Amino acid sequence: MEKKTLTIEDRKVGRKSLNRELRRVGKIPAVIYGQNKTVVISLDEHEFTTKFKTITENVIINLDTGSKKYDVLIKDYQEDIMLGKIIHIDFYEIEKGKLLRTHIPIHLNGTPIGVKEGGILEHLLHEVDVECMPKDLPEAIQIDITDLQIHHPIHVKDITAIDGVKFLNSPDQAVCVVEIKATIEEEEEAAAEEEALEEEAATEEEKDQEAMEE
Repeated sequence: MEKKTLTIEDRKVGRKSLNRELRRVGKIPAVIYGQNKTVVISLDEHEFTTKFKTITENVIINLDTGSKKYDVLIKDYQEDIMLGKIIHIDFYEIEKGKLLRTHIPIHLNGTPIGVKEGGILEHLLHEVDVECMPKDLPEAIQIDITDLQIHHPIHVKDITAIDGVKFLNSPDQAVCVVEIKATIEEEEEAAAEEEALEEEAATEEEKDQEAMEE
């Protein structure tokens, strides 16, 4: 898969105001969790947001300091929801020649036959866990659901095999299914009823406990 490159700089570790100062000048504080040590860095906010419209864990990124390069994945990030800005990123360095484990998004393509017949598509599994060499890491799993009929789910075991990629989810885990509206409503009602019974049982247990303490 194609790698994306970001220019990075070393940054100082100290008082929290240092990170605020970086953000004020358009930088994002970040950390690289490497194989031997942790490296603290910063990167240009404009460059990052231009190259990454969405943030996923399955894109290999080359971080370049000018003198050293790191092949990494994004493992976590912090976002200021009010400002709509990324304020910190955790990268994980890929160990060359070693298998890696990560998540790959699942994209459903087409309009199912079952939907045309009045059913409702339920996308149950939005990403699949995989193990592979970095060079074999796919950007996404594409599934054609055009022929999907009502009550005939697609499972992980039905996903077309990809050379060098091992799916780690249970083979019987459902990816998607087309259900009729009545069935969905019945399932929601049953779930709500079960939740109500659990809450009632918990309340009775608390009352019994209080009575014993008295």
